[in-house]
Amino acid sequence: MSVTRYTKMTYDCADDMVFGQSKHPVSYGFGLKIGAGRVIPEINYAPRPGTEKDPEKLRREYVDYISKDILNRAVTAGFPDVQLETEWVSQMNQEKLCVPVVAGQKAICEKYHEEYGVNCGTRQTIPDQREADNGLRPGMDSLHAYPEKMFQCAEFACENGADNLSIESVGGKELSDYAVTNGDIVAFLFGVGYLGSIDMTYIWQEFANIAKKNRCVAGGDTNCAGANTSMFMAGGFLDNDVQKTFSAVTRAIASARTLAAWESGAAGPDKDCGYEGVICKAIAGKPAAQEGKNCQCAHCDLQGNLIAQCCDLWSNESVEYHPEFGGSSVQCWFGSLGYECALMNTATQLKQEKTLRDLYMYTDRTRGPEGYVLAYDHAYEIGQAIAANGNDLYLRSRAAGLKAAEIIINGYKSKELGLTNKQLDVINDIYKKISALPEDTDKFVEYAAKEYQDVPNFNLKNYGL
Repeated sequence: MSVTRYTKMTYDCADDMVFGQSKHPVSYGFGLKIGAGRVIPEINYAPRPGTEKDPEKLRREYVDYISKDILNRAVTAGFPDVQLETEWVSQMNQEKLCVPVVAGQKAICEKYHEEYGVNCGTRQTIPDQREADNGLRPGMDSLHAYPEKMFQCAEFACENGADNLSIESVGGKELSDYAVTNGDIVAFLFGVGYLGSIDMTYIWQEFANIAKKNRCVAGGDTNCAGANTSMFMAGGFLDNDVQKTFSAVTRAIASARTLAAWESGAAGPDKDCGYEGVICKAIAGKPAAQEGKNCQCAHCDLQGNLIAQCCDLWSNESVEYHPEFGGSSVQCWFGSLGYECALMNTATQLKQEKTLRDLYMYTDRTRGPEGYVLAYDHAYEIGQAIAANGNDLYLRSRAAGLKAAEIIINGYKSKELGLTNKQLDVINDIYKKISALPEDTDKFVEYAAKEYQDVPNFNLKNYGL
């Protein structure tokens, strides 16, 4: 699949973006239309420990229990749409475990669509088990052959009924782990913005080909391994290990990486845990999956309402399958998603979607710098910075980080955004460091490769360099 970089914005202005509507909607599964005027709930789940030890137990867990419970609740509560997302447990990197699950979920979705009219389908998110120390490219990992297994998993998923193919790829993780631990924004820019984008471009060209030949939609990716790690370590108001101004800038840089999947042939939606999705949607106009206040079963964040502002799929992140008072865990959390989507879709029907969008956004706009840079007006500005440098993976990531730092500093100066003294010191330091970096990609790569040569597991060969 060829690569086409984004060098201009799809939306004319930030105000044109709203939930449930994208410039380039996608259709798949049984009646699902993503970004075509409705927000669709996407329920994510995990099997109980031990079920992965036997193919039939795992199939029953995913199909007869989890999928059936969700689809029954859709009928019971009158929710017209649902997307099932199966994030494969690591053991599913083998045919005997994954194929019965994928095929079984396809069959039960078809059954409920035909019998009850539920619009439904599956996103199969395959595992990226690659390890930088053993090699990220095929032929490098002689111990586990994880790169080969990653592509094989994509084949298994698409050949056996996946409606949407996705992954949470790990390219650049060895440097992003170092960067977050040491508060080194340049290391993050190099590892995620540059090397991670190279890796994502590499794998998604092949994923897009695999999906196309099997009539599956190539969805998208996220920098869960980097920007989410940064956000989770920054935590809430009780935490101070990683400054939230640092985390906010890493999110902006990560958006340039996440965009690479769509540039390499994926059609969307991207992955729900990619909080940077609003930035990517602003640039590309493709559907965005998001998670926030209805993913408290998985984690807490400081922008749980705001992040719903422009979503096309609304997700719970993930929940282990188990009983609750209101039914199984997947039924309960699907219920919370379904009612939230009903609110958004009703707002659209009553032509109040921009009012609700702005209420979502302003609720968390100043709760912290992470939400501040993701508010749709600021996300659009970051998108503009990326598109202006769209053909250069380094320069666009640099521009994204610099713009995010500018937005935070200006927000503080205007007294709209409050920062602690430490947060302010960190963001000022980030701005200085990014500004001082060379504007020539070759010079930057030469500098960074030398500067970070001793970072554990770092190897340029992993990125074809």
